[in-house]
Amino acid sequence: MTPLLWIVAGVAAFVVFILVIILFNYFSLWFQALLSKANVGLMSIVAMRFRKVNSTVIVINKIRLVKAGITGIGTDDLENHYLAGGNVGNVVSAIIAASNARIELDWGVATAIDLAGRDILDAVNTSVNPKVIDCPNPTLGRPTIDAVAKDGIQLKARARVTVRTNLARLVGGATEETVVARVGEGIVSSIGSADSHAKVLENPDAISKAVLARGLDSGTAYEILSIDIADVDVGVNIGAKLQEDQAQADMKVAQARAEKQRALAVATEQEHKAEAQKNRALVVLAEAEVPKAMAEAFRSGNLGIMDFYRMKNIQADTSMRDSIADDKN
Repeated sequence: MTPLLWIVAGVAAFVVFILVIILFNYFSLWFQALLSKANVGLMSIVAMRFRKVNSTVIVINKIRLVKAGITGIGTDDLENHYLAGGNVGNVVSAIIAASNARIELDWGVATAIDLAGRDILDAVNTSVNPKVIDCPNPTLGRPTIDAVAKDGIQLKARARVTVRTNLARLVGGATEETVVARVGEGIVSSIGSADSHAKVLENPDAISKAVLARGLDSGTAYEILSIDIADVDVGVNIGAKLQEDQAQADMKVAQARAEKQRALAVATEQEHKAEAQKNRALVVLAEAEVPKAMAEAFRSGNLGIMDFYRMKNIQADTSMRDSIADDKN
């Protein structure tokens, strides 16, 4: 054989080897798509290999769509979503479930929801089968929603909110935490506006009607179907407790004011005592001047000895009279 024939034979052998590998790896998948009328070419399956696309995922989900009677979604759509990092199987399952439930769900909307991080299949299931949300969420540590009626009695309520997914608002819509928060706020407002707790206990469904009429699902990814008050319990008398606390505070303020007045009175008394001591000292000083004045009067002749004795007699008589008056008293 000439060298040219050897080259041709080698190339042919290589081509045959490649074809065998392709047939071995992709023929069964292509044949499965062919039998299912999924319209996925063998070269397309091979090209997926070079585009780093899982051909099995694409072909199987294309077969699922065809078998479900959905023909508007092509292989390129599946590949694009796969390359974008989406969950192709989940989106396809959601599309099929929505089609069976006669719910309009566009492929672009479904992929956008999936790429946004939402579980599109769960959203479709919730749209078909509404779910119940506990309000408040017991996993957050608060078993009841506490509110106070106008008569001061505290009520502890628990509600169950039935919602279904609004697929049109799923992208950008608030989550169920927002729904729970809004319902809790509505229950607190409804109980707080009630004239007495007895009216709330007599007609608890008035709370759910008032809350439901507020349109709390606006801007959320859900549509609220019903709000049911599961339980209402009577708590403490908040009004009486507040009055008691206010009375205690008023008493402490009054005691503080009385203590201030007492302190001022004590200070004033001490000032008066100090003033009296000062006056007594002045009296003592004045009395000390009397003997000096009398001595000077004796020396100057203005006071005689008889005058002195008469003065002493008057003093003794005055002292005796004072003693008699004290004994009578």
